[in-house]
Amino acid sequence: MSRRHESPTLTELVAPRAKEFQHYGTVVYVPIALDASVRGISAENLNQLLVDTMTLRDMYKKHHWQVSGPTFYQLHLLFDKHFNEQAQLVDAIAERIQTLGGVSIAMAHDVAEMTLIPRPPRDREEVPAQIARLLHAHEIVLKEARAMARQAAEAGDDGTNDLLVSDVIRTNELQVWFVSDDLGNRPLLAHEE
Repeated sequence: MSRRHESPTLTELVAPRAKEFQHYGTVVYVPIALDASVRGISAENLNQLLVDTMTLRDMYKKHHWQVSGPTFYQLHLLFDKHFNEQAQLVDAIAERIQTLGGVSIAMAHDVAEMTLIPRPPRDREEVPAQIARLLHAHEIVLKEARAMARQAAEAGDDGTNDLLVSDVIRTNELQVWFVSDDLGNRPLLAHEE
């Protein structure tokens, strides 16, 4: 069959006219009474926090699927609850970046390239190792969120500061409490007993 008689594909119809209209790392004007330089710094900071939060969210789902042992059911539910809470943070952070006139990171390959959180193995790990990884990831997120909150406050970016303190920091601290409580006095790994 001849190609001449086929209808053009969606890509063929849209691609010639579709153009990027904002480059990553730039901010466009939005009338929120914040200078472009402040919005740019906050957007850059929030994109780093966004990729680390996306990584933490995905670690919770990995561990939700792969958890085993006597606390399987409780941790399976807890990890899924924390995954959903991190997913809400991802959305709130991305929306704040857009509100500031920035461009949010959105694709997995960009997240993997930018995250500060060490990549967990593909393997299935014992519960203490899973928890230790989650706690380390939370610590990374909390350190950067606190520093970014102070910077936003000093720059007069109250919206970003509020998001970081009221949502990101409080959610992560609460999750650390729940997750670290499961470690109790157990050794980090079963073979260390």
